[in-house]
Amino acid sequence: MKYSDLAGKSAAELQAMLKEKKTELFTLKIKQKMMQLQNSSELKTAKKDIARINTALTAVAK
Repeated sequence: MKYSDLAGKSAAELQAMLKEKKTELFTLKIKQKMMQLQNSSELKTAKKDIARINTALTAVAK
């Protein structure tokens, strides 16, 4: 996901995406604790996506 993909979205869409990504991150963390996560780089990707969404939300709020 790139920031340019998020720039045109509304605040409601971004909030929905943020909730979805946070749920995904939670699931990945649980899988990691239970030693079921195959690719640990998914955690890093999910965190960066959450940060990009938060940045887009801040830009929309201004």
